[in-house]
Amino acid sequence: MIRRRDLVLGPALAPSLLAASGKASKFQLGCMTLPYAQFSLERALTGIKSAGYEYVAWGVTHKDTNGVQKPALAVRASLAESAQLATRCRSMGLEPVMMFATVQLESSDARDVHLRRIEQAAAAGIPFLLTFGKTNPGQYSVFVENLKAIAPVAQKAGVMIVIKQHGGNTATGADCSRIVKEVGHEAVRICYDAGNVLDYENRDPIADIQTCWRDIRAFNIKDHRNTPKDEDCGPGFGEIDHYKLFAPVMQTGFKIPLTFENIFEPLLPRPASAEAVDALAHRSREYIETVLRGLQAQQAL
Repeated sequence: MIRRRDLVLGPALAPSLLAASGKASKFQLGCMTLPYAQFSLERALTGIKSAGYEYVAWGVTHKDTNGVQKPALAVRASLAESAQLATRCRSMGLEPVMMFATVQLESSDARDVHLRRIEQAAAAGIPFLLTFGKTNPGQYSVFVENLKAIAPVAQKAGVMIVIKQHGGNTATGADCSRIVKEVGHEAVRICYDAGNVLDYENRDPIADIQTCWRDIRAFNIKDHRNTPKDEDCGPGFGEIDHYKLFAPVMQTGFKIPLTFENIFEPLLPRPASAEAVDALAHRSREYIETVLRGLQAQQAL
């Protein structure tokens, strides 16, 4: 029987929906602190909360009171520091759901740094550790072997390692799914970054996500424009159709963090004030919420 939602979503999307779990996905909208890199971490947290988010992702650096860029959480930071930062977030009504590994998986110290980040994430109660590799391909076996080594440790700690599209070995969702299959461990999955697929590879993320949606457990939210200027931007300002992007993962039964990495307007300079960043964070959240409400309503037909 042909269903109305299949006609609306299109024949390319209907098979994915038919293969899904049948249980609604629960999306956790969280802003990364990254868009607030020119401001303090504390100001990032207050801004994210004021923009209406309930979740937050840490990364990567912020200016201290002297204007010096410092890590949101240094690799050498103690587990107590990680736990304290998480407590601070929760006291503000922000649940931390993801943090950056901040080291590429091909690097010589990748294994040690990732193991430390897993400890920090566990101490903070953060379920997802985001990582990726170099923007140029190479050292593929090193990439995979490092993931194989850290995956059992991550699982024991209650942390999932999520790789995202970043050129090189992780150019597309199809490439990431291949890696997930080769690693062969449930603690390694995908954080889908549609903006990077269009940016780095000039590939259509709508077609690409069909190859990997079963392995997706999180999203980095950013959009991208090729015209009139080639640049990343906030969701809804670019060329990516988010209705089509999210359609395959509406019924996975998983909790899926949507972490907003780029919220900025194309063709315009980055805001000089934190308040202007707050406004863009708010707009981005409302746009994605509108998309999800529409898709959820369509699912109910």
